[in-house]
Amino acid sequence: MNYKLTIQYDGTDFHGWQIQDELRTVQGELTRALSLIEGRPVIVHGSGRTDAGVHAEGQVASAQLKRQITPEKLRAAINGNLDGDLRVMGVEVVADDFHARYSALGKSYLYRVVNGPVISPFWRHFAQHEARRLDLNRMRQAAELFLGTHDWTAFSAAQSEAEHRIRTITGFEIAEHAEGLGHTRLIRIEISADGFLRYMVRMIVGTLLEAGRGEVNDQAIERAITEADRSLVGPTAPACGLTLLGVRY
Repeated sequence: MNYKLTIQYDGTDFHGWQIQDELRTVQGELTRALSLIEGRPVIVHGSGRTDAGVHAEGQVASAQLKRQITPEKLRAAINGNLDGDLRVMGVEVVADDFHARYSALGKSYLYRVVNGPVISPFWRHFAQHEARRLDLNRMRQAAELFLGTHDWTAFSAAQSEAEHRIRTITGFEIAEHAEGLGHTRLIRIEISADGFLRYMVRMIVGTLLEAGRGEVNDQAIERAITEADRSLVGPTAPACGLTLLGVRY
């Protein structure tokens, strides 16, 4: 049977999603747990890779098992073989042709920024700290430039396995609210697209933060996109602030 797994994890102590020899990864832990349950090696497919330190509220994986087991029992069995920073939140039986990666139509990511003089220790693994005051109007204006279909060469890792770097950003929202734990300002940057390249969200966020500090103008951002000029792109934002919200099928 083919199973779809909806997964959450705190990425702090993981070396990313993809299996790596002798390093703790999300895919590696799920593969180990499912192989124990199945009694033979199991291949786990993810919707995509997340880098070391990146979190997930709605990562999706798929795996085929010969053993007949209900979704509820499978979820309990997997979680019983995992540490507390990784959890399977839901299991569904899906069609044999469902594939977590190739069936995906789009994804959404959230980046959190604590914007104040001090960051609460409760946020240090889940948000970037920016002490300088950010102008949200400038950031929202700059965010509109990223909407649509573009070649994201300037906003992705120099080395990439992707066949092409054209992606369509379908949604972009920047919001703020008073953050209770640290008694400060929390900025949420949510981006949706038909797909993302490695470091793409973090490089976009780094550029938006420069816009919020008045260090880059809209014309430079437009040039970075249209001319694929990496010199105009802001620094890559830290992994800790990034969370995969969900995958659309």
